[in-house]
Parts: sequence; C-alpha cells; structure tokens
Amino acid sequence: MRAADGVPALRPEAPDFTTRDQHGREHTLSALRGSPVLLVFYPWANTPVCASELVALQQRLGRYAEAGAHVRALSCDSIFSLRAFADALSLSLPLLSDHWPHGAIARCYEVFDEELGCARRTSVWVDAAGRVAWRDGTAHGTARDPDAPLEALSRL
Repeated sequence: MRAADGVPALRPEAPDFTTRDQHGREHTLSALRGSPVLLVFYPWANTPVCASELVALQQRLGRYAEAGAHVRALSCDSIFSLRAFADALSLSLPLLSDHWPHGAIARCYEVFDEELGCARRTSVWVDAAGRVAWRDGTAHGTARDPDAPLEALSRL
C-alpha cells in the first residue's frame, strides 16, 4: 500500500529495533519511549545529497533537543562507513547501521528500495507513545526540506 506521494504507508505502531551507531553504541527505539523520535532514513553514506541532508539536520539538532525530541539517522551502511562519514562531516548525531541483516529496519518501516538495495529517502516521526505520527519522503536524488520535520513536530 502506498500513500499519495509514493512513499509506502506505515503501520500505526512503530516497529521496534536495536542496532549500533557509528561508534558501536547500541540504540533501541523503545528505550526512547516517552519522547518523540525522528527517524531519518537515507540511501547511502558518502554521497552528496545524503551529506547535505545530514549536515542540515546536524545544524538543527539544538531545536530538536529544546523540544525534547530525539533524532536518529539510518542507512544500510556498515558502522565503519558511518564512522568515516560522520568524521568527514563532523556529525555528532547518531548514524545507525541497518547493514545486517541488510535493510531489515528499512523493510519494517516499508522504506527499503529492493531495486537499489538501500533505504528510500524517508523521514518518520514516532510519537511519545511509540506510534508512527508522521512520515515524509522524496524521490531518490532529491533532498528533503530540512525544516519539514520541525514543522511536523510542532503538530504532534
């Protein structure tokens, strides 16, 4: 099932997951219950559009923190690739690896592109109760509006 904008529709209950970030630290979505969480799925590390999106996201982290929200970015890259990517861009936000099983988290959120073997460019708000409250996406190669998730957060 797909929404009008072509992004797959999501289940109301956000699928839980546990994975590691670029520093090897474990992250579990349900551990953040009680606060809204922005999940930012992006296709690949070390690519121009993904880099520009994550730099823009990094610049807005303070605004998310002020609102009591958490931000997690996810791709199918290994933690080693994510570490090099984060270091090159001076990113402090958690970059989560959906490397193995390849794309398992993206598949749970119905944003895995089987043809390209990566996540579709999709942002998802999980509300404090653990439900999918908002999602937005763009075509491959097209950057998202960096302020759209902040605007959506104000309506959660």
